[in-house]
Amino acid sequence: MSKVKPYKNNETTKKEQVTQMFDTISKEYDSLNRIISFGIDVKWRKKVVKIVKELNPKAILDIATGTGDLAINLAETNAKKIIGLDLSDGMLEVGRKKIDKKELGSTIEMVLGDSENLPFESNRFDAITVAFGIRNFENLEKGLSEILRVLKPNGIFVILETSVPKKTPFKQGYKIYSKYILPTIGKLFSKDQSAYSYLSESASLFPHGEVLNNILRQIGFIDVKDYPQTLGVATIYTASK
Repeated sequence: MSKVKPYKNNETTKKEQVTQMFDTISKEYDSLNRIISFGIDVKWRKKVVKIVKELNPKAILDIATGTGDLAINLAETNAKKIIGLDLSDGMLEVGRKKIDKKELGSTIEMVLGDSENLPFESNRFDAITVAFGIRNFENLEKGLSEILRVLKPNGIFVILETSVPKKTPFKQGYKIYSKYILPTIGKLFSKDQSAYSYLSESASLFPHGEVLNNILRQIGFIDVKDYPQTLGVATIYTASK
């Protein structure tokens, strides 16, 4: 498992560095995310919502919720309770303002917490989601085990994460974009120049496709499936308990 961290010459843990990084870029994150993904990430999140909505969940946990984009979208499922959890209070604060603006405070709660030590009882959530956050886990297996613990039997776990295209010339184009263009955009527009280099590097090294499917199965998830998106630059994974 890759141990790539945002700040290479810093001896603090990956978890501490990821928290610092997202606190730093929290106010610019949404706008830069739209630029970097050309807005396609909005379409991917809608697909996640459609998958979750089919189960008519009452309680949803959105892990690594960031500024709450997916948690807000999940309100379309008519769930009674949606909890967005993140390590970065800076990101959560941006999310809280968005939730207040949309008057969703009675449904969505933003919680400061660690995905590898979830502050919830076992078998609590009908659905659990994580969008573009699973590669930031310090210990992937521990985080996934915690998710399995708090997911209800027959509940659904949905991951949306970047992946690497397999077909030529998309594979080569993706490598050029992620290695050179994405970090350059980050350096031009971000106050934290290391952040977007890390996001690019972590995306390219994180296990995807059948490799991640097998990790999910080893943890104990069942009915594991993956659905590549937009020529394979992202993948939606679904699993159950």
